[in-house]
Amino acid sequence: MFPLYDENPTRITPYFTYGLIGMNILVFLHEVSLSNRQLEQFFQLYAVVPEQLTTNLAGEWTTLFTSQFLHGGWWHLISNMVFLWVFGNNIEERLGHFKYLIFYLACGALAALCQWFIGMYSEIPSLGASGAISGVLGAYIIRFPHARITTLIFLGFFATTISVPAMLMIGIFFVQNVISGLASLQAAANMSVEAGGVAYWAHIGGFVFGMILAPLFGLFRRDY
Repeated sequence: MFPLYDENPTRITPYFTYGLIGMNILVFLHEVSLSNRQLEQFFQLYAVVPEQLTTNLAGEWTTLFTSQFLHGGWWHLISNMVFLWVFGNNIEERLGHFKYLIFYLACGALAALCQWFIGMYSEIPSLGASGAISGVLGAYIIRFPHARITTLIFLGFFATTISVPAMLMIGIFFVQNVISGLASLQAAANMSVEAGGVAYWAHIGGFVFGMILAPLFGLFRRDY
């Protein structure tokens, strides 16, 4: 299931949502201009490398934020930006522009810490906007659970669109990540080696922290 748009209009221009999307695209265009060696060095500097964060928190804490603007490929970037485009504007409207930005970055940093906690001495860089966007999804599901999301679904070789409530669309996303996150822990335990791939625990952590923090930032305010 891939969201295309929601039926939940806003009355503001979501400047920070647009700005975040633009920054992610610009950083990725810089990434693709680098050689493989330069890109590896770039990730070492600006992505969260758990082993480095564990041994040098004072020097590496900024990567909790810079890593949110890095992506590992075109699909990683596009899927994240579509989710941010669909769900970010309503949360920006409810929180207000500046509080939304702080909320977004805080969810991303806390999500990265959740992934770090799972493998504190991993040398695999952790990067992407997924944790912060998961925080946006966590806020959306508690504020607009019944909003309709027009969603692209694939049925074998065929694709079609359906309209589903946000509770179902985002709920499936969360359950999939919990199942995959638990499976990744089991796989790593069985193999006795660190496992790379999707940062499921960043998704889970970002989602949960989004649900916790958003009300504190004014998600349910009644000033309009």
